[in-house]
Amino acid sequence: MLSDADADYVVVDMDSMYGPMSWLRLHGAGKTVIGLTSASRVQTEYRLGKPFGAGELKALLQQLDSGAPEPRTSAPLAAPANTPEPETPPPTPIEAPAAVTSEPVPMAVAPAAVAAPEPDTVPSEAAQAPQPAPPAPAAPVERRLGDWLAPGALKGKRRFQRDSLVLLIDAERRQYHGPALLKPLDAAFQGPLDEADFVALDAAEWDRQAATLGVPQPLGRLVWFGALLADRGRLAAGYDPGARYQLLKWPQTEREFPKHFRIATAMMKGPATLPEIADASGVTPEEATDFVNANLATGFAEPFREPEPEADPPKSGGLFGRLRGR
Repeated sequence: MLSDADADYVVVDMDSMYGPMSWLRLHGAGKTVIGLTSASRVQTEYRLGKPFGAGELKALLQQLDSGAPEPRTSAPLAAPANTPEPETPPPTPIEAPAAVTSEPVPMAVAPAAVAAPEPDTVPSEAAQAPQPAPPAPAAPVERRLGDWLAPGALKGKRRFQRDSLVLLIDAERRQYHGPALLKPLDAAFQGPLDEADFVALDAAEWDRQAATLGVPQPLGRLVWFGALLADRGRLAAGYDPGARYQLLKWPQTEREFPKHFRIATAMMKGPATLPEIADASGVTPEEATDFVNANLATGFAEPFREPEPEADPPKSGGLFGRLRGR
């Protein structure tokens, strides 16, 4: 166990209110993040399902050793079936991590590999048993435009083009040049992309093309729009559909989405569930959920947590305190 600055792999509780923000920070710092979650899918490179035991932890360590990330839509990790266990020597015990608390502190795991038993220690019965088929190679993780906009996903100045649409993305300054309206960008957020779709530009070519596309805009605007479209009316993975959500500050609302002003007004009145937000703002539950997703991704919203009860004040002592007690 190391600090998150020194570890190769970091476990983040994605079900906590600070989990997604911790993932963005660590991902931007180049760390490999393992998402600890009860959800069936997660945006981190690897996933550790809740609850987990030694078998799930062993399977995760084997996956880390192979270097093959888990697809985001895959089922929780499980140890391969029918794998013969060696009788001697006994495997080195793997301690389960301490219980995850609500504190926003990611767990850091030092790199480890699962050692195979020496050939001369395998029992003869196991050696004669049929060996299981090797596991199928993991499917590549599908990344869309919204995933490539996360901090650290791209480096330098890049051009993304799809048909007549052109976006110039400055990953270091977190800015972009492109159309003033967001709705025409809907098609750009559909379908998988790889790094080859983002062409690196030198300074001269960047300046020439940027001059035709107008002033730079904050990249967070595209992150917001990508999260608005990502789940199509379903709450983003890692969040509780029954929880109450609140806005931390007034978000930047777009004129293209006039209903968002009503949703933001309703949320600023206090924490509320998704159905309560939809009823208070007069929109559909899907519209309210998409708005909450967009503001969770940009840090304007968060799940509400009940404050800890205040401790009772200490009772006063002395003569006057005893007289008041009577």
